[in-house]
Amino acid sequence: MHYPEPISKLIEGFMKLPGIGPKTAGRLAFYVLKMKEDDVLDLAKALVNAKRNLTYCTVCSNITDHDPCRICKDQSRDQSTICVVQDPKDIIAMERTKEYEGLYHVLHGAISPMDGIGPEDIKITELLKRLEDERVQELILATNPTIEGEATSMYISRLVKPFGLKVTRIAHGLPVGGDLEYADEVTLTKALEGRREL
Repeated sequence: MHYPEPISKLIEGFMKLPGIGPKTAGRLAFYVLKMKEDDVLDLAKALVNAKRNLTYCTVCSNITDHDPCRICKDQSRDQSTICVVQDPKDIIAMERTKEYEGLYHVLHGAISPMDGIGPEDIKITELLKRLEDERVQELILATNPTIEGEATSMYISRLVKPFGLKVTRIAHGLPVGGDLEYADEVTLTKALEGRREL
C-alpha cells in the first residue's frame, strides 16, 4: 500500500535527517498530522527561520544570528586562550561548565582519511590566521576522544608549534560516577595517562 503523496514527501523529508530511518520517519510524519495546525506552522517557521537567519561567525565559525557572534564580541572573555572544538554544539557543552572563559574556534569536523576529509576540509586555515594575533597565548585542543579527534589534535599541535604557543589537550578518562569494571581499555589507559597529583 502506498501513502498519499503529501505523507510520502513528509516521510522522505524526515529521512534526510541523520539517524532517521523509514520507520521513525513514518512515525514522525503521522505525529505531525496529529499536531494542531498552529503548532505545525510554528515548527515550519522555526525551520525556515533557522535556515535563513543563522550564519557562521567570521571569527570563530560558530553558528550565530549576529556576526561576529556574542562570544567573540565579549571583551570580558579571556582573549589569550582559544579552545578548539569540532562542532558548534561542543561550545554549548563547554559553556555549561561555567569554567571556561576564553574564546573558541570551531573546526566543523575532524581529519578522517577514511571518509575523505583532509585538513583542507575543516577550518584549520582560519585557526592559523587567528593565531597571528599576539594576544593568543594558549590553544586548548578539545576535539572528541576518537581516532579522528586525536589525529586532528596531533596535526594541529604540530602545525602551531612555530607560533610558540602553549598547546594543551583536554583530559580524557572515566566519567564521574562511572565504574572501573565497565570501562574499556582505551578509557582506562587515558585515565592513567591523565592522572594528577593530589
